[in-house]
Amino acid sequence: MDPRAEPGEPGERGAAAPPAPTFSPLYRQIKALLLSRLQAGEWKPGEAIASELELAARLKVSQGTVRKAIDELAQENHLVRRQGKGTFVATHAEERTQYRFLRLTPDDERATGRLRRRLLECRRARAGAEVARALGLRSGDAVVQVGRLLLTAGEPEQPVVLDEIWLPGTLFKGLSAEKLASWRGPMYGLFEAEFDVRMVRAEERIRAVAAGAREARLLAVPEHAPLLLVERLSYTYGKRPVELRRGLYRTEQFHYRNELT
Repeated sequence: MDPRAEPGEPGERGAAAPPAPTFSPLYRQIKALLLSRLQAGEWKPGEAIASELELAARLKVSQGTVRKAIDELAQENHLVRRQGKGTFVATHAEERTQYRFLRLTPDDERATGRLRRRLLECRRARAGAEVARALGLRSGDAVVQVGRLLLTAGEPEQPVVLDEIWLPGTLFKGLSAEKLASWRGPMYGLFEAEFDVRMVRAEERIRAVAAGAREARLLAVPEHAPLLLVERLSYTYGKRPVELRRGLYRTEQFHYRNELT
């Protein structure tokens, strides 16, 4: 080692070089800025955002830069373009997005695939270690636990999905069985409208499991029958986890479908 070298200079063995600065294209910077404004609630779900021209003037960039940022936000389902009307904040109440996270599809392509809900429970509880870890909480923090069945709408109705859902208690104060039972739209639409929490992204893990006694009874299958377990962690803005969901799926007449692009 060169005795004249100061600590951190190239002459000192083992000194780490400073990290190279990262470059972000201008449209990505605008996209991040718009996303932060969505997160702050400047535009609510279903509301129109400012026009591209207005945003370009306000942010002192070209309209093409704004358009490229909005294009990516639309591809990621944060925004929705409507021909001749403008660009709107996406909402789970819309027909095109309300079933975006439900990937269960009937084998019979002529069937609609719409399912009816039956609420089993909605109660406040204390987070166990696993739920707390997934939701970024501490063990013992308050959570809202929801259980429900999804059933085919035809006659006779058939249970297809058994969902267990955990939500952070601080974000969902006031969520009750009565409120869930009276809500006619998708559950994520309720979360938007009543609790100002919007699910923007989800990660899922899928595995095959055998039905236990309770699951077999609720899903009307023999005990130990094969089921598909779909574990989902949903996030709102800022990569904040706000829902842990475990769904048990019957797959005799349905299949899990995902489209990779």
